[in-house]
Amino acid sequence: MKQSLLALLGLIVCLGVNAQTDTTKPQSADTIKIGNMVIIKKNDGKEKKDQKSDDDDNDNDGTTVEIKKRKESKKSNVSTNWLIVDLGFSNVNDQTNYAAPATQAFFPGGTKEQLELRNGRSINVNVWFFMQRVNLIQHVVNLKYGLGVEMNNYSFEKSVRYNTEPTTNITIDNIKYRKNKLAADYLTVPVMLDFNFAPKRKKGYGFSAGVSAGYLYAARQKMKSEQNGKEKVRSDFNLEPWKLSAVGELNLGAVRLYGSYALNELHKNGLQQTPYNIGIRLSSW
Repeated sequence: MKQSLLALLGLIVCLGVNAQTDTTKPQSADTIKIGNMVIIKKNDGKEKKDQKSDDDDNDNDGTTVEIKKRKESKKSNVSTNWLIVDLGFSNVNDQTNYAAPATQAFFPGGTKEQLELRNGRSINVNVWFFMQRVNLIQHVVNLKYGLGVEMNNYSFEKSVRYNTEPTTNITIDNIKYRKNKLAADYLTVPVMLDFNFAPKRKKGYGFSAGVSAGYLYAARQKMKSEQNGKEKVRSDFNLEPWKLSAVGELNLGAVRLYGSYALNELHKNGLQQTPYNIGIRLSSW
């Protein structure tokens, strides 16, 4: 009996709360999102009655449907991409006149064939700490710039040795090297004009072109042979301290290719070799 009284009391309280609800206020709307469209079903809490027929009563129950176009979020005018990696190959365009006195002084008796590179082992790795893209025209034309390091490895076919004492020059050793490469690393700032033909897509299509300026912060020659084991020599090796290059990037959606071609020569004098790089860029845009 006691339980029945408690149940009845609870029912009376619930009915009292419902009776106090203001039915004149609009009820919550149902919202459905489809693509860039928003469908809103509203009920204002008032039934619109028509005395003509019961069917009309069902159609005028105070429910309305509103269709709106979703507002697209505004794209930021400045976007930053952190830690970009390039993997590619390094090489040089050798236009040296090996009969010239300056060349013979730097590389006595040397020939172009003796400085040929091993293409499969001449590797270029670049690590960009960041790159930023600034909107110029409707996110289609952008300014792109960054900061990073370029690491170039020139692997020789022959037993090339850079001597540093008493003066810097190149000779050919009688030793057979299993590994012989010249490494040149630069701290580099690229500046490019970027064209993105699909700015609304996460992985767009387009290209970038511009210039870069790099400063030589480290250079070394690594050699490995059975006679002498591992050797490592650090010097500037008569290399130009600054590297100015024309740079570009081709954006094919999921795949990005990069390339650079120096506007000055690799060495200060003696050799007329122009370095260039090409490879794949691992980047989110």
